[in-house]
Amino acid sequence: MVETSSQRLPVREVASAPIPTPYGEFRARAFETPSGHVHLAMVIGEIDDGGSVLTRLHSECLTGDALGSLRCDCGVQLRTALRTVAAEGRGVVVYLGGHEGRGIGLVDKLRAYVEQDAGADTVDANLRLGFDVDLRTYDDAATVLRLLGIRSVRLLSNNPAKAEGLERNGVAVESMRGLRTAAHRRNRAYLETKQARLGHHRPAGSGLEELRTPPLDVGRLLGSQQPRADRPHVVVKYAQTIDGRIATRTGDAKWISGEPERRVAHAMRAGCDAVLVGARTMLQDDPQLTVRMVPGASPLRVVLDSMLRTPLTAKVLSDDAATLILCRADADPARRRELATAGIMVREVAGGPEGLRIEDVLRLLRSLGVASLLVEGGSRVITSMFQAGAADRVVVSVSPTIIGAGVEAVGALGVARVSEGIHLVNRSVYLAGDDLLLGFDVENGSAVPGR
Repeated sequence: MVETSSQRLPVREVASAPIPTPYGEFRARAFETPSGHVHLAMVIGEIDDGGSVLTRLHSECLTGDALGSLRCDCGVQLRTALRTVAAEGRGVVVYLGGHEGRGIGLVDKLRAYVEQDAGADTVDANLRLGFDVDLRTYDDAATVLRLLGIRSVRLLSNNPAKAEGLERNGVAVESMRGLRTAAHRRNRAYLETKQARLGHHRPAGSGLEELRTPPLDVGRLLGSQQPRADRPHVVVKYAQTIDGRIATRTGDAKWISGEPERRVAHAMRAGCDAVLVGARTMLQDDPQLTVRMVPGASPLRVVLDSMLRTPLTAKVLSDDAATLILCRADADPARRRELATAGIMVREVAGGPEGLRIEDVLRLLRSLGVASLLVEGGSRVITSMFQAGAADRVVVSVSPTIIGAGVEAVGALGVARVSEGIHLVNRSVYLAGDDLLLGFDVENGSAVPGR
């Protein structure tokens, strides 16, 4: 029988059962501790053969792991760890109970969030509440590993304190491997504080680490992401050929940009609350609008579909993320019920010249908590955003391809003189493979004539 380093009552295994997951079937082994907390070891393959084992110590985080909170990166790290261990076919993810909020518990973690909203970072928030910065210990985790027959690990973590805790308790750490995270506007400061004040290693990357000419900063591409009271911060993003087309005359747009640029687009989605397309783009391209190419949280998917033409087979309705369809009041009520039965949110918006009134669309999204919105097309939606004076940021990918006549990104804006055009400032320039990425802020007060 193995006992904890403090010689208290022993940690003991109390239950074991197979658990199938999207990443493979694990054996869940539950360990009860003297404190009453339960640690769950998710095991795959043979781990007690004496070799070093790929291991993740994951601190309990109800808000991030189960509820999908974007204030942290815990849920993304947990899913990445399970997928990584399953891919190797041998390893363990130890889910550590009692670690909520770096050990302060769920209620006080919510109180710490209030302090953060008042200006404190994640370190000072704990201190303001009278807690140490980090109350977690890893002696029980080391005991669990030893009970599993593990003496040496290759640790999946960005936190050196976990490695030190295992080493102090007799488990060798052969190596550390960081977990990648594509930052969101709501957790970017949190991630930076963990590195600057808690000594965490910089995550291994967001899937963009090979794009280094210059280093690509998706946060800078997205801009300030500061919402207004009546609408989100809006980033209009599209990929075009060097002769200014976003699709051929037949509507084909796959793929104007290369895979590195599309990976950047996925990271931009991961950085925003919602991504929006029009019904024509949805019907023509059948996009999924998730972040499959980077480790991050998929945003709310918004489709402007004034007459509810979205088929139930559309990829944008897959269960990879939530979907909101915006329609006019006179859209087919039977169709609306059918979509609602399938778990799809449907909301009414006033009609406008090009389908839906953009100002009302944005006001509704803001009321739903959307603070940052990525608009990906198509041409009518992009044009409507500019016509409404709603774009705060523009990101254009230019690809080295010429297709001649085709679909333009932006339609008629009523501009008669160059001086009346929408002016862009604060340039950001990056290379993504063979594609050139250009990011600009829309100059304050710059809008199309008549607005």
